[in-house]
Amino acid sequence: MSSKKKRGFHMKESELLCKNGCGFYGNVAWQGYCSKCWREVCQKSRQAQIESDALLARKIADSERAQSSQPPPAQGAETLAFDKFGEKKKQHSSTRSKAMKTFFGKTAKSPNKETQPQHPPLEKKHSSESQRAMGDFMEFLKMLNRPAAQDLNKQCRFFVEKVQRSTQLNIEEQSELVQDFYAAIGERIKTHVAFKGKLARGSSQDQLEGMLDNVEKIIMTRLYRTLFCPPYTDDEQKDLAIQNRIRRLRWITPAMLDAVIDEGNPRVRELIERAQTDLIEVNSRRAPIDKLACIVRCSQNIFKIINLSQEAPASADDYLPAVIYMVLKANPPQLHSNIQYITRFANPSRLMQGEAGYYFTNVCCAISFVENLDAQSLSLTQEEYDSYMSGKATPPGSQFNQPICNGLKLMYANLASLEELRGRQDQLMKNARELQGEMTAWRDSVINQVDDVLKNKPLIIKRCKVPAGLDTEISSTSLNLPAPMMPQVVNK
Repeated sequence: MSSKKKRGFHMKESELLCKNGCGFYGNVAWQGYCSKCWREVCQKSRQAQIESDALLARKIADSERAQSSQPPPAQGAETLAFDKFGEKKKQHSSTRSKAMKTFFGKTAKSPNKETQPQHPPLEKKHSSESQRAMGDFMEFLKMLNRPAAQDLNKQCRFFVEKVQRSTQLNIEEQSELVQDFYAAIGERIKTHVAFKGKLARGSSQDQLEGMLDNVEKIIMTRLYRTLFCPPYTDDEQKDLAIQNRIRRLRWITPAMLDAVIDEGNPRVRELIERAQTDLIEVNSRRAPIDKLACIVRCSQNIFKIINLSQEAPASADDYLPAVIYMVLKANPPQLHSNIQYITRFANPSRLMQGEAGYYFTNVCCAISFVENLDAQSLSLTQEEYDSYMSGKATPPGSQFNQPICNGLKLMYANLASLEELRGRQDQLMKNARELQGEMTAWRDSVINQVDDVLKNKPLIIKRCKVPAGLDTEISSTSLNLPAPMMPQVVNK
């Protein structure tokens, strides 16, 4: 069983490399390719799609000519339909090219600008993170000569403004746009006259990477709200799905993953808390380089945990199981969105090689394993797996499998309180519905009783008699009354 686990959880470094054999690290999001090979695959796929569309258009044009009852077209007109398709595609390409030129070129002036009312420009407020990043970037520019600093600042500001206005692009096109900017700005630093003499011999590559790091940090911090978890993607739904998935897998112990973690050691528990904090802190950073720095710190703490747990130097084979357990233990917020954000907008050279690239590739593998985890992955029977998932049973040795970080303890306590409140609310709604039903039944019974009484003893309403008034004029002719008596004088 142990050997099976090792085959399932331990990966050689060669298995993390690009499957194209270029020597760089691959990525699950890029189907095992590195960023460079993945872009080449996408470009070949687009070219094949264009050729397929052209072939389909040619076939449609041939079939239309065959079915047409009109005389055959004149010489040179047999490819008219396909020419129209090609002209349409050329117009579409020229429109896109014009849009890209407009995107990078100067803003065109409106022809009726003078007739339009002039409004004072609105002052845009930046977040505290953006202000801090701009302050750091200005400090970095002070180390450059003035032409280089002005040029770099201008290029970054212009690019940020253009991306913020390019709302018509999807997330993949925006990612490609950012990657092209990294390549273009790197080439500009190497060749532009403003940067001549700034890169010292022997350390030019380190200085170039330092400049690109600062460029990445400033533009991605400014574009964070635009490019992180955009509403037109399914990143948010996948975040909720993987968060609920990890929450249901809290019962997994290090032994099930063959992870060398001694949670009984107080020092190890302290390092576990630090590693969890680093993973959770990824979501609070805005630039991909800062998010990767959190992953690097977490991985360094994981290697310290393994060293203390086995009292021997840690190997790369022990790293992946520990990363899987740490992801399950921390349950970082917006995990999928952060991984996608780093994959799409980080400097590709940082993900393809080096320490950060190795750690990030392992984290992606750990997330993929969690998403596809089943009973066979943990060498459990299906009955045991189902009982643990439902909470009916607790695996042995899980006394330490509780949240260590105070923030996580508070989070799980709040989740338990919310679950209790949800149950009480459901019971309250059930009682309210029962009371509503009882009140409806009582009302119906009262109505039925009143109807029965009215049916058995109907109410007869008689007309009331109106008494005659003293001043009522009574016609003597109608009543035939005698004439009133008149006074008479009697003689004695």
